[in-house]
Amino acid sequence: MLDIWTYALGIMYSPGPVNLLSLNGGIQGHTRHHLGFFLGVACAMLILFISLSYLGGYMINDAILPYVALPGCSYILYLAWKLLRSPVTLKQDSPSVLSFKNGLLIQLLNPKGMIATLPIATIQFPAQGITGGQILYWSVALALFAGCAPGSYSVIGAVVGKHLLNAVWLQRIQQILALLLIYAALSIGYEHIYKIW
Repeated sequence: MLDIWTYALGIMYSPGPVNLLSLNGGIQGHTRHHLGFFLGVACAMLILFISLSYLGGYMINDAILPYVALPGCSYILYLAWKLLRSPVTLKQDSPSVLSFKNGLLIQLLNPKGMIATLPIATIQFPAQGITGGQILYWSVALALFAGCAPGSYSVIGAVVGKHLLNAVWLQRIQQILALLLIYAALSIGYEHIYKIW
């Protein structure tokens, strides 16, 4: 069981598009406003865990992954573009940019979500004898764990953001995060589209 949690921690809490967007939201003081986003991420992971566990890993293979990765990379690039163009505000009560729908879509289209769930659902669950109703229990627990990843990045961003109350610095950090999103999209595209096609 420790193997499942160790793998989940390593893959879900590493920097990726969802966590980087959450870090930026935290820096701008939007952690509370983005709770729906975190819940959307958790729901997407729940959908992936349950569908992959019950339908089996035979449906997602190297031949299909580019078709999942292409819209995922496109969506990540779209989010980076929005991030580059959005103004930085120091107001704590500004409207939320990231919603439940954003969290659900980015995580469902994010190949990292598939990469995180596929080995757990198709290899680790069966190896640990997790079947039937246990799959639902474990899927819910791991999905909540996944939803906490962007939440923790946002909290870290909020702590850092309190020390950077200068809009120019926040704009630069936002631009760096957008560039990291572009890098993540290009990296995913190279690994899961270009190398396979």
